[in-house]
Parts: sequence; structure tokens; C-alpha cells
Amino acid sequence: MMQYRNLPPAPILTADTTVTVDGLILGKPENATQAKEMLRLLSGRTHQVLTAVGMILGERYESRLSSTQVTFASLNEKRINQYVASGEANDKAGAYGIQGRAGAFVVQLVGSYSGVMGLPLFETVELLNSFGITPP
Repeated sequence: MMQYRNLPPAPILTADTTVTVDGLILGKPENATQAKEMLRLLSGRTHQVLTAVGMILGERYESRLSSTQVTFASLNEKRINQYVASGEANDKAGAYGIQGRAGAFVVQLVGSYSGVMGLPLFETVELLNSFGITPP
């Protein structure tokens, strides 16, 4: 392991989220057209949100996975267009951010709200604890 400036190793925490439906993986939309297609696909249906969180300290690496089932209401074209025009669909897995306007699309959530947001708190605290780090 390489050491810089004679500093002790520090933990690195990372996370990433994806949305799956019908065996398809929905990452981040490349443009508004793709965002609208994703939201149409999710409309009125249940999908799965998977967020992996990993931590490395020195040579040690561990990860955890959060899996959440999210059911959307049926979304008409006007609602989809307004949401995409808001800019919230940009840079979001599945073209939505539950912590914003899209929270109103959710009929049911089974699992981790913070996992859908992109950093599952339970799994993150588990990782920190496994490395001997106690969050405040």
C-alpha cells in the first residue's frame, strides 16, 4: 500500500444506485427522451432499486447491498413531461429522485427510503461499524 505525505490510511466510502424493471437495468438517462421512456416504463408498476455501498481502508474492502421495491402511480404524459422539464430526471438512476417531486409518484415503498435516495443509511452504518468506526 502506498502512503502519501506520511498520513495514515483513511477510509473511502462509495455508493451507486440502479433501477431494474422487467430484467432491464435503468441507469441515468442520457437525455430528456430517454428519461421520458424510463418514466413511461415505471408508470403504474413496481420496480426494484438497488444501491451498493462499499468501503475500503488500506487493503480491506467490504460492501453491502440495499434492495427496495418501489411502486409508482400511473403517470400521464403531461405529468411525465412536466417532471422531465423540471430537470430532476437528469443524472438520476431510473430518471427520478424520490427526495424531490417524484416522491409524489410513489404509491408504495418496501425497503429503504435512504437506499432509493442513493446512500442506504443502515448498510452504511453497518460498514462503518465493521471497520470500527462509530458514527456520531
